[in-house]
Amino acid sequence: MTDVTRLQTLIESRRFELFITILIIVNAITLGLETSQAIMSRFGAILIFIDRVVLAVFVAELAARAFVYRGRFFNDPWRIFDLIVVGIALMPATGNLSVLRALRILRVLRIVSVVPSLRRVVGGLVAALPGMGSIVLLLGLVFYVSSVMATKLFAASFPEWFGTIGESAYTLFQIMTLESWSMGIVRPVMEVYPWSWLFFIPFIVTTSFAVLNLFIGIIVSAMQEEHESTASEERSQMKDEQDMILHEVRALRAEIQALRTSENASTASGPAPDSST
Repeated sequence: MTDVTRLQTLIESRRFELFITILIIVNAITLGLETSQAIMSRFGAILIFIDRVVLAVFVAELAARAFVYRGRFFNDPWRIFDLIVVGIALMPATGNLSVLRALRILRVLRIVSVVPSLRRVVGGLVAALPGMGSIVLLLGLVFYVSSVMATKLFAASFPEWFGTIGESAYTLFQIMTLESWSMGIVRPVMEVYPWSWLFFIPFIVTTSFAVLNLFIGIIVSAMQEEHESTASEERSQMKDEQDMILHEVRALRAEIQALRTSENASTASGPAPDSST
């Protein structure tokens, strides 16, 4: 076994993945503790040391994977994701780049690439993006039409909410999320325009209960397809392994049968008895 094979066996082992997962969790805790001035004043040096050690391990892990996979390193989008997240942490966080210190917490997202179930969830969300784009376009059209109507209907009495299309869109977004929509917006408008419920109720039903539920439906459907795809790959892999084992068993039986045939032939063609006795 070569050094590359040994290294590949190590980084692909379950124990190594568990070790990296534990480091990610530890790093998440230390980064959270660094936000407390009281804790940093007492244990700041220790937390910074742990953070640097964990970062060094992450860099060594990526270097090992790059050494093992060579050109195939960039074939896996999750390895590219890990490279970007760790690369951000290596950038100097001084001067105008001090904001990058806050981005160190992105290293915690590496747990997504380590845990297979989380990878499937993210894969399902990514697969749902094309369908979600159509719904976003539909929702945008509904918002634009409703914002124009609301501006023309209610701008005179409520310019702070419906004075412009932008303000109307923001107010309607608040109504769509059902955050203080009744007592905060709709009822005051109805005191001036009693018939305004004919506008707001269909808008809420269309956006909050119809269009937004389409998002859920598409995401669930995409995750179901992702799960079925993963299960299909696992079944295919199991079938290939079973076929290989069956082929080896048949070859072994053929070898045993050949040995038995050879032994029987050897016994049958043994030395003839001596006729002189």
